[in-house]
Amino acid sequence: MTVFNIGKEGALHLDKQDPLAGYRKRFHLPPNKIYMDGNSLGLLSKDGEESLFKVLDQWKRLGIGGWLDKENPWFYYGEKLGGLQAPLVGAKQDEVIVTGSTTVNLHTLVGTFYQPRGSRTKILADELNFPSDIYALESQINIKNLDPAEHLVLIKSSESRLIEEKDIIASLENMGDEIALILLPSVYYRSGQLLDMELLTAKAHEQGILIGFDCSHSIGAVPHYFDRWGVDFALWCNYKHMNGGPGATASLFVNNIHFTKTPSLAGWWGYRKDRQFDMLLEFEQAYGAGGWQISSPQLLSTAPLEGSLRIFAEAGIDSVREKSLKLTSYLIYLLEEIGLTSTPYNYRVGTPREIKRRGGHVAVEHDNAASINKALKARGIIPDYRPPNIIRLAPIALYNTFHEVWQVVQSLKGIIDVKEHQKYENSRDTIA
Repeated sequence: MTVFNIGKEGALHLDKQDPLAGYRKRFHLPPNKIYMDGNSLGLLSKDGEESLFKVLDQWKRLGIGGWLDKENPWFYYGEKLGGLQAPLVGAKQDEVIVTGSTTVNLHTLVGTFYQPRGSRTKILADELNFPSDIYALESQINIKNLDPAEHLVLIKSSESRLIEEKDIIASLENMGDEIALILLPSVYYRSGQLLDMELLTAKAHEQGILIGFDCSHSIGAVPHYFDRWGVDFALWCNYKHMNGGPGATASLFVNNIHFTKTPSLAGWWGYRKDRQFDMLLEFEQAYGAGGWQISSPQLLSTAPLEGSLRIFAEAGIDSVREKSLKLTSYLIYLLEEIGLTSTPYNYRVGTPREIKRRGGHVAVEHDNAASINKALKARGIIPDYRPPNIIRLAPIALYNTFHEVWQVVQSLKGIIDVKEHQKYENSRDTIA
């Protein structure tokens, strides 16, 4: 375990040594705030602002001509950005496409890969996944005229916090001949636990089962190696660690061994690019992940991602991961070393200490988490709250500092010291 200096001078020293410190200047930081919510909505980069204004300028100058502008044709924008994002997930350029929204992409991918036959009729997922994914899986099972109560199997959590890989493996081995598809998150949105995707993919394939991952809470914080691992498909949003903006266009990955599969939801934008404007009624699927596009891209919700991807290409995802782990390790260390995990503070760390099991945020648990979260916001610190008892803190490698982490921990201590949280109801707002 890394040992840190718990004083302010220790935090400032870490910031002086930080090789990524310069990237902070390339983001618009909320004034007089410490922003710790980049795992919900990443900040706007100045590069992303520039790429958005570039598209706006094309629209202003060229109108419809922007679709085939020589410099930056919108017609191929999803493919271009997919190719730029592919190195972050260890994929070939034509295996990633920037398109749609997370849940729409989940529907089209699960609809494609979930083909119940014979005894293999079940989808294996887990009870801690983001609820939207479960809703979509239930819907896809209903579409196949099957009953989700019988055909959606959810792995149980022993602590209502973590899902153990051994439990997933035991389920797929015990039910191997009944499972048609596995869908799991890469990182759990509450706890920040990172699953071993390589291990789970290998075990699924040993049983002849296809497997996909929702990587919304890991892309941009953790390196992925989809091709090397043999992952069948994946999807993710781009508004968290990827800093693509609120409601940003999402992404999907399809392993090239599945390019001959027919998308379950076909649309005009998934047509062969060279034949798309022939306007034929027969669908000719584009080769690659682009065949899973449905509608034309929402350009203004896509453009900021181009600038963000430029930053990631410069910084390198391995360097981002190294700093992210150091930030979260520092946060956990401070909580424990200054006594916040004992009486009278009674905070608990709900995120694995082992770095190989940790994503990009830390779940700080407390019985009064909702009211403490409000007190943090009153102090100018932006975290988020997840029921029933979690304050999520996400120090982002590209724009947060170690000194900010130190200040957050001092505030967690001070709020309890002066009972500041008692001024607020211990319940969530409409949006947590």
